[in-house]
Amino acid sequence: MSELNRVYNFSAGPSTMPLPVLEEAQKDMLNYHGTGMSVMEMSHRSKDYQAIIDAAEADLRDVMGIPDNYKVLFLQGGGFMQFSMVPLNLFRKSFKADYIVTGGWAEKAAKEAKKFGTVNVLASSKESTYSYIPKVDPANYTPDADYFYICYNNTLYGTEWQDKDLPQTGDVPLVADMSSNILSRKVDVSKFGLIFAGAQKNLGPAGVTIVIIREDLLGYADTTKTPILLDYKLHADNGSMFNTPPTYGIYMAGLMFKWIKSMGGVEEIQKINEAKAKLFYDTVDNSKLFKCPVAKEDRSNMNALFVTGDPELDKKFVAEAKAQGMVNLAGHRSVGGMRASMYNAMPMEGVEKLVKFMKEFEAANLK
Repeated sequence: MSELNRVYNFSAGPSTMPLPVLEEAQKDMLNYHGTGMSVMEMSHRSKDYQAIIDAAEADLRDVMGIPDNYKVLFLQGGGFMQFSMVPLNLFRKSFKADYIVTGGWAEKAAKEAKKFGTVNVLASSKESTYSYIPKVDPANYTPDADYFYICYNNTLYGTEWQDKDLPQTGDVPLVADMSSNILSRKVDVSKFGLIFAGAQKNLGPAGVTIVIIREDLLGYADTTKTPILLDYKLHADNGSMFNTPPTYGIYMAGLMFKWIKSMGGVEEIQKINEAKAKLFYDTVDNSKLFKCPVAKEDRSNMNALFVTGDPELDKKFVAEAKAQGMVNLAGHRSVGGMRASMYNAMPMEGVEKLVKFMKEFEAANLK
């Protein structure tokens, strides 16, 4: 990376991307596969572009193991738009939904859903600055809820649902915001009624949001009241082409899917991510200066929080790390401290450099 003057970018999003993907996009920038134009200049109605979006969907289905009875949508509006689209489309019988609030994004999603129906917040870890994933007795689930909502990985607060703890919701569709951990680990899509993810963390540049929805959940939006572009069925019926989609973002996401396949698929990516996380957390746990404020069993492989306990020393760490080519390590303003986002595209070498610097910083600053 050094020969290109590239840094190790630990940003929580938009985040780092694999060099081979950026180089492929660079190669295609002025003339995509002999078309004489850039992808960003193409008509979304052209055969050339249709081939791009078709390939992106096929590769995503392949790497994620998406069953045939699920639709894949490429939308706009980010996760925030999904906070509205989910209730507008899935409130259909009882107009009730269960939410577990494990961070700021889940809190915002619940607040938005309350505009359209009854939201039962079964649990929240807000009182501890969202430092853990609360456990909920299934007896407290709403039996006639139209859906059950979780945020799978909490970017701001460094927690992540573990497979063994996922809510077992039976016939109630489980909805998951996977914006910050999609394709970082193997997921059984059939356990979910709907999955959505903004692209800007693990899937490419900002601008495209992917929705994976089970077909039987389509068609329930009240079209007399629901804004036209917030109806999932409309997008599904038109192959994400009802209006101009985020064409370049979809192309870049497609390159990311191919890169994941070239790495051996999600299974191999997961092994790498687990190794990166273990290296980082082992370093923190054995440190006399740094600590992780997150419950050990709920720590995220994607977003790792750490602090010294001294805000000024935290700032010094961030500044000195930046000088050594490791950027965007400051924690979110609502939390403080530091945060190392180790998405799929962050190479092991970046984490190795970070932990080496952490040890050097500790030796120089431990009182």
